[in-house]
Amino acid sequence: MSKLYEEIDDKIKAFIDAQKMFFVATAPLNSDGHVNVSPKGYDSFAVLGPRHVAWLDVGGSGIETLAHLKENGRVCLMFCAFDGSALIVRLHGQGEAVQFDDPRFPALLAHFPEFDRARAIMVMEVTRISDSCGWGVPVYEFREERAQLRRYADNPAKSAEDWAEKYYTANAKSIDGLPGMERV
Repeated sequence: MSKLYEEIDDKIKAFIDAQKMFFVATAPLNSDGHVNVSPKGYDSFAVLGPRHVAWLDVGGSGIETLAHLKENGRVCLMFCAFDGSALIVRLHGQGEAVQFDDPRFPALLAHFPEFDRARAIMVMEVTRISDSCGWGVPVYEFREERAQLRRYADNPAKSAEDWAEKYYTANAKSIDGLPGMERV
């Protein structure tokens, strides 16, 4: 049976910290728009307070999460135990995308010391915290993180200006035409 929590307590935080992957779900307001679910790995998640979290948007193939958060802020995060005891934790709430050129970005990036660059950091005010059994989630063994995305994001051969320009142009719009990366 599912349980609701008032805040991210030590037990929930320990569970979240132990997971190697989590999922981010967002959707546009338009019912014809595409629902998006993005898997996230690395050490890219931080609990900032009892109802305040952040995760790193290193980059990737699309800009859906950022575009949806800009449009309506609705977001759900899901953490599944793929080893050990079965459990799923979901965080629902309102999120905001803080782009790399936002003055708040450097202070948020300090929560992710393994990263020098990121396209954005998503911050979320958590309005609902719940768990469920997770009995249907298969058991998997973690081997390693994939290195490609970090190599791409941290490429020292690409100047900061070229790196930024790539994101402004390649991530200007979501697949539904919503605004993505915009110059601040």
